[in-house]
Amino acid sequence: MTSAEPDGRGTRRARGLETMSRVYGFEVAEAHGDFMETTVDHLFGDIWTRPGLSFRDRRLLLLGLLAGQHLNDVLDLQIPAALANEEITPAELREIVLFLTHYTGWPQGARLNSQAETHIARHERRKPAGPA
Repeated sequence: MTSAEPDGRGTRRARGLETMSRVYGFEVAEAHGDFMETTVDHLFGDIWTRPGLSFRDRRLLLLGLLAGQHLNDVLDLQIPAALANEEITPAELREIVLFLTHYTGWPQGARLNSQAETHIARHERRKPAGPA
């Protein structure tokens, strides 16, 4: 099956682009080149959309992996997307930071805490003001 052929859940490419946009928190409209096409079709079209784990479950696993590997630049994409998609709350993110600090080491935990607080503050500023 090619990425353009329907598979009962739409086409892999369309599903992959939609899922990738959700994962990263910004629109991904197309994929060019073998690497990106394979990433969109397989990782986001097939793996992220498999039954068995929720989107939130996958995000939590990814956050832990990224923190453990000190991939803070990718965390700067994943944390705001998780907050914007309401997959985690600011309180849950703070708890995640505290938990992961004990496994990733204190310096990485301090960096992760700073990132989390920065993204929480940005997220809170984007929220519409409630009734006065």
